[in-house]
Amino acid sequence: MSSMLPMVQPRSGMPERVTIYEVGPRDGLQNESTRVPTEVKAEFVRRLVAAGLDTVELTSFVPQRWVPQLGDAEELVAALGPVGVGRQRPVLVPNERGLERALEAGVSAVAVFGSATETFARKNLNRSVAESVDMFAPVVSRALDAGAWVRAYVSMCFGDPWEGPVPVEQVVDVCARLMDLGCDQLSVGDTIGVGTPGHVERLLDALEEVGIGVDQVGVHFHDTYGQALSNTVTALGRGVSVVDASAGGLGGCPYARSATGNLATEDLVWTLTGLGVEHGVDLDTLVETSGWMAGHLGRPSPSRVVRALSG
Repeated sequence: MSSMLPMVQPRSGMPERVTIYEVGPRDGLQNESTRVPTEVKAEFVRRLVAAGLDTVELTSFVPQRWVPQLGDAEELVAALGPVGVGRQRPVLVPNERGLERALEAGVSAVAVFGSATETFARKNLNRSVAESVDMFAPVVSRALDAGAWVRAYVSMCFGDPWEGPVPVEQVVDVCARLMDLGCDQLSVGDTIGVGTPGHVERLLDALEEVGIGVDQVGVHFHDTYGQALSNTVTALGRGVSVVDASAGGLGGCPYARSATGNLATEDLVWTLTGLGVEHGVDLDTLVETSGWMAGHLGRPSPSRVVRALSG
């Protein structure tokens, strides 16, 4: 493997440091046809942490029939031991039962997953947007009472395969309703990858107008149309300092067929390094980890940087 790195040329307006919110073990693996054994998942998490990724989303406490690939949530957290707990090891919880299971497993950071559009809320949660917010209210309240950190994901923030372009005001309304429940952080998701830089700026400005500052916002871009990195850099320029990414570019969304892979963590790290933005990740170790996982999944990583450095 080459240890080539980009020349560092800082750009004005960038944050000093970015927190990479690694979603590979959850968002990356939930859509795989290959069932990954619990011990392999645990090793994946350990390797990601060893590569310097401080925040790693572990799994989802959903019923096994919904997402069979993540049906071993308790076993995974138990297998990880001390590595699997703490504020920087969030898990997704769909409802109160999921939260109960997570708290019983010793988890102290959770995420709920809402939708900016009615169609996707119905398909993903079998509820309207308003009903889903009502469902999350006691989840967030109980999580906060238990001392947990809570993130709110909002999907379909830039476009929906069934409804088309999603009005910014509609997205902001849903985001505000979820943040009003008391969530600590908001992740705005471009689930089908149709966003572009101007759209990103407009949404961040509109969130700011309702009191959701960039210090509370993470961005979650998919690379369906090759826009994930340019959208991320645009968000960074607006002051966002939390970026969701998936090691090796794993994942997508099981309920939205047109959603291809997440932004690859390696591609993000390369860009941040070149911009002189601190991220704490050792790229060689991460590339090696993604190559290792690609071997378990039986196909090459879609990450450009993984391919370039593994060639």
